[in-house]
Amino acid sequence: MESTESSYMSSPEAPRRRSSPPPPPPKSPGSDSAEKPTYVRFLVSNAAAGSVIGKGGATITDFQSQSGARIQLSRNHEFFPGTTDRIIMISGTINEIVKAVDLVLAKLLSELHSEETEEVEPRTKLRLVVPNSSCGGIIGKGGSTIKSFIEESQAGIKISPQDNNYFGLNDRLVTVTGSLDEQMRAVDLIVSKLSEDSHYAQSMNAPFSYPAYNAMSYGPPNGTGGKFQNAKEDWSNSVTIGVADEHIGLVLGRGGRTIMEISQGSGAKIKISDRGDFMSGTTDRKVTITGSQRAIRAAESMIMQKVSYASERAMD
Repeated sequence: MESTESSYMSSPEAPRRRSSPPPPPPKSPGSDSAEKPTYVRFLVSNAAAGSVIGKGGATITDFQSQSGARIQLSRNHEFFPGTTDRIIMISGTINEIVKAVDLVLAKLLSELHSEETEEVEPRTKLRLVVPNSSCGGIIGKGGSTIKSFIEESQAGIKISPQDNNYFGLNDRLVTVTGSLDEQMRAVDLIVSKLSEDSHYAQSMNAPFSYPAYNAMSYGPPNGTGGKFQNAKEDWSNSVTIGVADEHIGLVLGRGGRTIMEISQGSGAKIKISDRGDFMSGTTDRKVTITGSQRAIRAAESMIMQKVSYASERAMD
């Protein structure tokens, strides 16, 4: 999985350096795929999400009005597994999506420090969320399609390997690196290719299909809110593991941030015993994990990863 850091840093607003957005590549007037509703998902940091929404939702409403596309965000602290980033979903025709993505990325880019963008437009990273089953179409035979997209757009395009750390995660990250113009050319090519895949279109109504997440909610394009929640009986499972007292800080994180991320990423509830309350006969603190078996396994794996990393570093 790639770095969890957001590609866009929040800073005082700087004027946009481009005179006008690039026109999308010409599409054949009779092309069905150009008119068929499709979607694209990508990651934004929690802070950046606020600037996309705007005061009272003014910015997102304006972007929807300008583009004709529908723009939705995962809720606060509902992150893509393994990251602390929220998911934006934009749905509509290809041209509407390209226009909306351009508006969103330009807004995020305008918040980079002005001194960093004196002459040359900065190369930033855009991480698209694509179902694993649809990645083959972007790669092409022997990598031919992705190579042609890189050549045509001049953007860097990388597809993350399938991440098996998160149960039920069938999505991969497609990272597009470049200037805004290069990224937009790549997005147009990628979305056009994805829209030809019937399986991709079918997943439009369930953008947050991560079973390990407990209660992810989202408004699909038809406007009805979808709630994905584990069955009540799943919550009867509980496991207590021991974590060395000196490593508890790593599991908790500053201000409890790490434990919150593990809980969000796995869908499990996690409780740590008070100081001095140890597993019998040890100096290990009790970490009680409650949830579905799948969520418990995911949380346990994430906790053990943190602890084993610290142990390896101590041995170096």
